[in-house]
Amino acid sequence: MSSHRKRINRVSVSKIDKLLGKKFKVLDDGFICLVDYMGTDESIVQAARVSYGEGTKKISEDKGLIRYLMRHHHTTPFEMCEIKFHLRVPMDCWRQWIRHRTANVNEYSTRYSIAIDATKKTQPNQWRLQNSFNKQGSEGFLETLSGKILSKKEKEFHEQARNLYYERINVGVAREQARKDLPLSTYTEAYWKIDLHNLLHFLELRMDQHAQYEIRQYANIIGNNIVSKWCPLTWEAFLDYRLNSIALSKIEVEIIQLLFSGDKGKAIKRLKDYGLLTYSNGILKKNREREEFEVKLKKMSIIKPW
Repeated sequence: MSSHRKRINRVSVSKIDKLLGKKFKVLDDGFICLVDYMGTDESIVQAARVSYGEGTKKISEDKGLIRYLMRHHHTTPFEMCEIKFHLRVPMDCWRQWIRHRTANVNEYSTRYSIAIDATKKTQPNQWRLQNSFNKQGSEGFLETLSGKILSKKEKEFHEQARNLYYERINVGVAREQARKDLPLSTYTEAYWKIDLHNLLHFLELRMDQHAQYEIRQYANIIGNNIVSKWCPLTWEAFLDYRLNSIALSKIEVEIIQLLFSGDKGKAIKRLKDYGLLTYSNGILKKNREREEFEVKLKKMSIIKPW
């Protein structure tokens, strides 16, 4: 009795194969290295056609199908692709990164190994100021003269923390305890494997201009230098429908409709009714939702009447 097996060849992308093992430098001592990947745009289309069956015959091209999936949030086919990275990243940045719990992670252990002898340093002109409205954001930079003083003290602190760490190690203190006073600027390393659907969610959040600068640098390299070559059709659809798109709430749609009808007065009244346009002693009060809406209007070249 003989059995016949259909040979399945592993799909690959020549452009991404050339990046395997290449380290992309990030920040002052960080890096991203592509370790492995599985699947391509072709894998997404294949999975979708199994799922949708005869219905997909209406979409003749792979590009059209992928764009349809992205537009309508049919996410499962994108989970057929996976990618694995080797990362070196500052611990404070890694704390944000690891919040994305949809990946498989194995991190460098400072209980088992000596801590990586590298810290994220801040140049004198790169000390960011606290955003006066967004408590978790920054805006502008500290003037360089003060920045030089902070950078000098930062260097001294890093050296003191590292020296204390090694002093503990050298007298036999357990590594798991000796590490406790290392600064969050210390670099860690990890292997990070994630499917394409969840990776795109990560990139949508971390490539956004409001994301913290440090993690944004990693996200930009992953997206622009790697994913764009790995799954170019998916990347194009992601840019069009996710990263560079504008989402409008029911309230925002109503206001825009009123503005286009020429009824600016009613548009202003509705904003007031929703509590988005309020004044105190004749001064317009800050409102985060309204200000985000104003950014959307500016992108659409719509002049606000208030």
